[in-house]
Amino acid sequence: MDRSEINRIAVMRFIIIIILMLAVLFLSAGRLDWWEGWAYAGLTLVVLIISRVVLLRNDPDLIIERMAAGQENNVKPWDKVFVPIISLYIPLVTWVVAGLDARFGWSPNLPDGIQITALLVNFVASMFSTWATFANRFFSSHVRIQTDRGHTVVRSGPYQFMRHPGYTGVIVCWLSTPIFFSSIWTWIPTILAITGFIIRTALEDSTLQEELPGYKEYMQEVRYRLLPGIW
Repeated sequence: MDRSEINRIAVMRFIIIIILMLAVLFLSAGRLDWWEGWAYAGLTLVVLIISRVVLLRNDPDLIIERMAAGQENNVKPWDKVFVPIISLYIPLVTWVVAGLDARFGWSPNLPDGIQITALLVNFVASMFSTWATFANRFFSSHVRIQTDRGHTVVRSGPYQFMRHPGYTGVIVCWLSTPIFFSSIWTWIPTILAITGFIIRTALEDSTLQEELPGYKEYMQEVRYRLLPGIW
């Protein structure tokens, strides 16, 4: 797969993701004059562009890995269950609930300043996850030991401070989402998503301990999985 083909696939995925998000958000909200929906979709687009540009310039092979990893034979069976749930189904439910909440006014509105702050937190957390992706050339979309790509332990970037910084950024993004949408009900899928990521972190960490040479030594250097000083 050459770089031009990677670019085409990446652009197609951008378009599909954004169209799907916009359709779900605004069909659920029942109106187009909903600034939160436009801001959230716009932020998602910006984050996707930045993260993909970083990968295309620095490690296009990782894009290939992330697109094709689900078809590899050594993907952990449990991760084939986790990935669609936490990456597709729960986000879809969240967008539906956020839109319905905006339509029917189930939750009290938070001040715009608080919502904008939550959106900025979401962006910063997304960039933190992008940093983790940039630092780790084995940052795959599915959990597997990438022996075909010379999988080794990564100690640079945010991996100096925690063993799974990508998940840390994603979890903070999820925590900011109900606040941005000013929606109490979106806390339900948010808690489910965060629980899923925490479980996946533990399972992935166990896999790396058992199967990736040098990871147990790395654990002695970096003790915490997601949050330094806590876990």
